[in-house]
Parts: sequence; structure tokens; C-alpha cells
Amino acid sequence: MIDWKWIAVPIALLAAITAGFGQDFPTRAVRILVPYSVGGTSDTASRLVMEPLGRHLGQSVFVENRGGAGGLNATEAFFNLPPDGYTLLVGGAGPFAIIPPTKSVSYSIERDVLPLGTIWRSPQLLAVNPKLGIKTMAEFVAYAKANPGKLTVGSAGVGALTHLSIELLKREAKIDVTHVPFRSTGGTLPALIGGQIDATFGDVALLASYVQAGSITALAIAAPQRSQLLPDLVTMAEAGLPGVESENWFGLVVSTKTPAPVVARLKSAMLATQNDSAYRDSLNKQGVTAGEPGNESFATLIRKEIERWKPIVTSPDVKIE
Repeated sequence: MIDWKWIAVPIALLAAITAGFGQDFPTRAVRILVPYSVGGTSDTASRLVMEPLGRHLGQSVFVENRGGAGGLNATEAFFNLPPDGYTLLVGGAGPFAIIPPTKSVSYSIERDVLPLGTIWRSPQLLAVNPKLGIKTMAEFVAYAKANPGKLTVGSAGVGALTHLSIELLKREAKIDVTHVPFRSTGGTLPALIGGQIDATFGDVALLASYVQAGSITALAIAAPQRSQLLPDLVTMAEAGLPGVESENWFGLVVSTKTPAPVVARLKSAMLATQNDSAYRDSLNKQGVTAGEPGNESFATLIRKEIERWKPIVTSPDVKIE
């Protein structure tokens, strides 16, 4: 006959250890793994959240950049690390919504990713060279339909969010334009200002100052609401293209295998960080937000982005490699 009292003791001990692990976490520094190089928006977002998150966790937080393959290399490596909560991954549109539908990856968004919260949301806007003489989306669409393939629209590279924004616009507006890929936005912007290309998509946070200086002309922002950086700029929906929504976004995630008490501690600290007034102010200075607080809103964003981009990236007319 089994003596249950001897079994109950280790089970109770294990429960106490697990609970204690969650209560003590973190006892050392927490790493934010950024799957992109230093200097980009994902890097900026991570360094802005580093201090307030550490403050609410009661432990230091540091950033490690590990770029390559559009964010895929570090993302795949992350899911092979111990799921102890001491490494947080920066998730973005590329590794979460754009790459998985087009190639085999070692992780599953549904099975392996546990969202904590967003840290950066910056809508894209469509801008043109002022010499083009186009000042509204209606004029842009009319010109494109009258001159199929003549308008050249630059992107930060094949498969980049700016490229997919072009493809989304082409589908929704039923127009044909010529995609001109560059290696980065750093190459696209000078080409637009110099007149080598007619138009480009780009982060409102990056392009706003050039719009205000008159170097480029913004036609519409691909977001549900107008931007505080350019309050007079209409949304794509206001311009008659409600299906054209595109934004650069990043958030923190952990593995679904992370112990529940640790996840609870991280979610609590992340929510406190998102509601931290000093943190919000630091984002406002960049012209961006962290979006709606909470892990559920981030989970919803990921699902919507997968639904938005899958038809685009799997279209036979679109090549992202």
C-alpha cells in the first residue's frame, strides 16, 4: 500500500521552491536580446525600456544586439536558451509575421511565444519628392493609374516592412508602381530628396523633420489615427484607403516554457513600465508610443499583423528574398 504522506512532502516542497523562485526573481541581471544591429529602431526601443523595466524589476537590465538574417538568427537562437526569464527577446514584424509564412523556421509563434508587452509602435507614412507636384493620395493614385509602372517607390530592402507597405498599397489602391529596393532607409531617404526615386514609405518618427522642413511631401500616414508629430497629415483611411495600415513595432516576449511565477513577475513589471510617466515621455520625444499597455494587447497585435501580411508575403507576385 502506498504511503501518500511521503509523496506529499516532496510535492509540497517542489511547489514551495517554484513559488519561491518566482518571488525571488530576478536575483541577477536580465538581458534584452535584440535580433538586429546597433543603431536601429529596435535597438533604440530596447535602450529606452531598459532603465524603467530594471527599476520595476528591482534588478539591472542590459541590451545585447545580435543581428543577422532579418532578425531570424537571434530569434531562433533565443528559443534554444534556458526558459528562465533572464533573457527577454525583442519580437518584431519580420521574425514574427513576415518570415514564418515564407520559409521554415525552428519556432512557432502560437506554440512558443509568450508576449509581455509592446515597447515601440511607429506608423509608416508615404512621402514623395516635392518636384513631383503630387500633394494628396488621390493625386498619387490617379497618376499611378494613368501611368502604370512609371512611379518609382523606394524601400529599405526586399522583404522589409517598407517594401511590404508598397505591395499593400498596390493591392488596396489597385495601382502599379515600380519598387526600388535599397539596403536601408539610410539609402532611401537621400534618393528621395535627391529625386532619384519618386516616393517612399518610412517611419513617421524618422521622416517627420524632413516633411516639416519641406524636403519631402507627406501624403498620408498608414495608421488608424493621425500622428502628433504631423497632426495635419491625413490617415490612409481618411484618404480613402482604410486597408493600408503599416507600422514598425517591437515588443518583449519570453518562451511559453518559462515558469508561471516568473512570467507573472515579468508581466507585472512590464505593465508598470508601460504606465511609467517618465518612460512614456521618453517615447513621446521619439514621436512614438508603446501602444496599449498589457500583454494581451501585444498578443492581439501579433495575431493581426500575421493576418495582415500573410496574404502579401505569400502572393506569387511578391518576392521577399
